[in-house]
Amino acid sequence: MLKAAIILLLLATLVSLFSGLFFLVKDEGRTSRVVNALTLRVTLTALTIALVTWGFYSGQLVYHVTW
Repeated sequence: MLKAAIILLLLATLVSLFSGLFFLVKDEGRTSRVVNALTLRVTLTALTIALVTWGFYSGQLVYHVTW
């Protein structure tokens, strides 16, 4: 369940990234939609990092090093 939430947050971050690019090209900087997309992207990234950190701390996410 945690992995699915992380994947969904990453996909939402990508959508926000491309919507910000679209607004930047379409609006030519006249509206604040680019700033809103950037704010949303930073928030989603912070949530993703927090979920990954919590997953490693709680033991739900583990990494297997082969060397």
